[in-house]
Amino acid sequence: MRCDICLSNSGKKRISPGKQIYNGKFWLIEHAYPSKIKGWLVIVLKKHKNVLHDLTPEEFKELSMLQHKTSILLKNEFDCKKEYIACFSEKKHYQHIHFHIIPVAKKLSDNNLGPNLFFLGGKLLPQKEIINICSRLNKNIRT
Repeated sequence: MRCDICLSNSGKKRISPGKQIYNGKFWLIEHAYPSKIKGWLVIVLKKHKNVLHDLTPEEFKELSMLQHKTSILLKNEFDCKKEYIACFSEKKHYQHIHFHIIPVAKKLSDNNLGPNLFFLGGKLLPQKEIINICSRLNKNIRT
């Protein structure tokens, strides 16, 4: 079965137009694409696994550190009021462990909170803007 995340991780068919924000032992961080929200990041497991209970303690340890560091990075860079973390890994060609880390803007309406954020209206961020965001975040992530 085709896995678009594995193809992106290998560089064969990148999902995000920007460079990787972080590349660790087990995980990498990229900007989601397409996206309507600046700083919508994805923490992606390098190895193909599709269920959380298959993760090793070492993979969970690095993941935990990255969730913490990424939440702080989003607060510092986008002045968000909070951050959401979601893991589904259900969509066809995306059944590969990955976590969405989503900054919630202070001015976001109540109608767009929670899971409604996935159906946010508006224009997609241009590729050039995502490329710039990735470069900036890559320089500012503290690991």
